[in-house]
Amino acid sequence: MARKKPRSSFFAFLQSPLVRWLLIGLGLALSVGLLLFTLFLVKLDGDVRTRFAGVRWVLPAQVYAAPLEVYPGASLSLAQLRHELDRLGYRAGDDLTGPGTYVPTKDSLRIDTRAFAFWDAAQPEQRIEVQGDDKGIGGLRVMGSDKTLDLLRFDPMLIGSIYPSHSGEDRVLVKLSEVPPLLPQTLILVEDHDFYSHGGVSLRGILRAAFANVRAGHTVQGASTLTQQLIKNLFLSNERTAKRKITEASMAILLERHVSKDEILEAYLNEVDLGQDGPRAVHGFGLASQYYFNKPLNELQPHEIAMLVAIVKGPSQYNPRRAVKLVTERRNLVLKMMADAGNITPDEYQAAIQRPLGVTPGGGGGAARYPAFVDLVRRQLAGLYQEQDLTSEGLRIFTTLDPHVQEVLENRITEDVPELEKSRRMAEGTLQGAGVVTSVEGGEVLAVVGGRDARYAGFNRAIDTRRPIGSLAKPFTYLTALEQPERFNLETPLDDSPVDLKLPNGQIWSPKNYDRQLHGSVPLYMALAKSYNLATVHLGLDVGVGKVKQTFAAAGFDDVPELPSIFLGAVDMAPLDVAQIYSTIASSGYLTPLLTIRAVLTKDGQPLNRYAFKLKHTLPEGPVYLTTWAMRKVIELGTAHWATSVSLVARF
Repeated sequence: MARKKPRSSFFAFLQSPLVRWLLIGLGLALSVGLLLFTLFLVKLDGDVRTRFAGVRWVLPAQVYAAPLEVYPGASLSLAQLRHELDRLGYRAGDDLTGPGTYVPTKDSLRIDTRAFAFWDAAQPEQRIEVQGDDKGIGGLRVMGSDKTLDLLRFDPMLIGSIYPSHSGEDRVLVKLSEVPPLLPQTLILVEDHDFYSHGGVSLRGILRAAFANVRAGHTVQGASTLTQQLIKNLFLSNERTAKRKITEASMAILLERHVSKDEILEAYLNEVDLGQDGPRAVHGFGLASQYYFNKPLNELQPHEIAMLVAIVKGPSQYNPRRAVKLVTERRNLVLKMMADAGNITPDEYQAAIQRPLGVTPGGGGGAARYPAFVDLVRRQLAGLYQEQDLTSEGLRIFTTLDPHVQEVLENRITEDVPELEKSRRMAEGTLQGAGVVTSVEGGEVLAVVGGRDARYAGFNRAIDTRRPIGSLAKPFTYLTALEQPERFNLETPLDDSPVDLKLPNGQIWSPKNYDRQLHGSVPLYMALAKSYNLATVHLGLDVGVGKVKQTFAAAGFDDVPELPSIFLGAVDMAPLDVAQIYSTIASSGYLTPLLTIRAVLTKDGQPLNRYAFKLKHTLPEGPVYLTTWAMRKVIELGTAHWATSVSLVARF
């Protein structure tokens, strides 16, 4: 009888009750885990669809300067026009190669203007020949025709943004169709070669990065796809954990099931972090083009596109304004990849690597350019719009800032404050300066500087610093007197003799003339021209402190103490306040609240508000005329005779 073969010990072990229960438990655990992971993916899938569909870009308000307007007879030389075009980011060359280019000749400029939607009309791209010389503009002709123009208006400079203070995000939205094709081609080539073939996560990319990192001995290449980078930027934190990476990869795969590649690419182009401008984070290629090159995205050249793609790797490490050599090396590496892929020709590659980075100094646009003026704009808007509308609705704000006047004012403060310190033997950096320039017609603010460093976005002395205005107060005492023609005229003799006044606190006020001399009886106009303190005090006491206070209020400033010392300028004002009261005198007694805003449009180009003049006749024209006549004598005969110097006139 054959003997039965005994079962193997391993088979017997597998048949034991304990193992069977362990296997059943493991199977149940795997099933439960798979179920939970499936539920996690289902929930994550819903989150991805909802959150991506609900992505609402933070669109700060864009603030524009007044447009440059050129017309026959304008006192603008061709050299000055070239300077203004360069400021706007136009490029000189031998041929017109597209919008934003110009060709200089001996007696003309041929210009290809940019299309722009103004508050009152949309202006198409045009090719215009501007004829002129060093004295002014002669004529405007549409190239290729006999048509002439009476007025040419250029696209205005983007001077700043009003963005949320809590996030500091700023961007200029672009559509994929508006982007030069070379940009997405280069971005995909450098950051995600398999973008159009992978499903959100690239296995080939992971293996390629792992091989490169092992060969280098440290991390030299990442494996995240553009989709993963977008997911991280939009929805996840920067923590480096396995859980975050798994979530990121899962969300990337799920997003690609619901959204097209072009939609993902467009979102990435608008979201990627490309630098930091003080407190402002520069998001997206649209704003980065303005910030680094002061030109629209569609005007970028291959070497500029390569630089922007190069700094995607790390805008802090690859800061083109600080790490010039490092960024140039990486830009040239990107250009080599572009040439190897056939995206640019060998000749274009050789030309591009010879080019400097071409980054504008100090940032193109943004509040860092004219912080004091943008601050004033923001304050004037605060009473009209909610903060959220200003910082996230993409409003387009057209202002009154004149870049040329702003430049002149900045130069005056930058050059003259150190000279004043030197002449007074003061330590360098002791003095500060601020200034405001307004137009006579319309009460428009043309320029604002808030400190000796015009780019400092801090305390705005043009608005917030009040100091005694000194002799700037005197014309208002004389104007008050001239409003009483039965008692005072320009020839009325004034007594320039000592004055002793007892103040409410018991002290005696005994003002003196600047020259420490007494001048006896002097005509009213001469007392103003020579800025005689004693004659002014006698006149002020004669007309009354209350009346002079009323004149200040009628000119636009009502926070004046009712004290005799106001005759000599014991009135604390900011430069903007002084500009306001003198604007009223300059406009023949018509009070117009100073404005920085001409129009506000929605992101779709619909007007919200038009800022009409608010004129109010508050001072009589006759006395104002006589006062301004006497004020001219201050320059011709009096204490401001130095202002007729050639150097001062030339700079203005």
